Amino acid sequence: MSTIQDGVVHRQSPGRPRTTSRAMDRNILRACREDPRRTSTDIQVSVTSPNEPVPSRKTIRRRLQVAGLHRRRPVKNPFVSLKNRKALFEWAKQHFSWGPREYAPQYQCPTVKRGGGSVMVWGCSSDTSMGQLKRIVEIMDQYVYEDILENTMRPWGHVANWFRRRRVDLLEWPSQSPDLNLIEHMWEKLERRLRGVRASNANKKFAQLEAAWKSIPMTVV
Repeated sequence: MSTIQDGVVHRQSPGRPRTTSRAMDRNILRACREDPRRTSTDIQVSVTSPNEPVPSRKTIRRRLQVAGLHRRRPVKNPFVSLKNRKALFEWAKQHFSWGPREYAPQYQCPTVKRGGGSVMVWGCSSDTSMGQLKRIVEIMDQYVYEDILENTMRPWGHVANWFRRRRVDLLEWPSQSPDLNLIEHMWEKLERRLRGVRASNANKKFAQLEAAWKSIPMTVV
């Protein structure tokens, strides 16, 4: 099918007509570039106009693909607060001279983050005994942490006093940084012991965690 206007023949392209205008296409691309985490549903809501038909989510995905904007799974990385980022930066400047000897593979070990699941726990250990495993029922805020230090960590506080009395310098280690702490290895051991073990509720899960925690031999520590 074709039409003649001012002596020029305009031929209609084959196939179904586009359901979105060029302005709508630009709005779709703009919405995606402003926030790449938006889904096709989010974009559909943001570009809806009373003067144009609502584009389907499939149409929105096609417009993005034509523009070279393909779906990708976001990269996950641990959250580091601004305060700890500054502390990490200062620590890095102070230890800038560290080389391959300090970062040798035998001094490194993969770590496993705990918390954020159905049961959140806090634990500690030393070279003489496995400390208490405490369940965190509410949000882990400063008040809960203070209670842990006051009622759970008091015996282990003598260790810090022992170092201070003997004037032993301890290496400062910023929070949320690659950890040399023994506890990270204990979390990994705990996870391995309970791998594949299921629990019907949070109370049973904590009981399993506590039993597995106490069963870790001191030879492992």
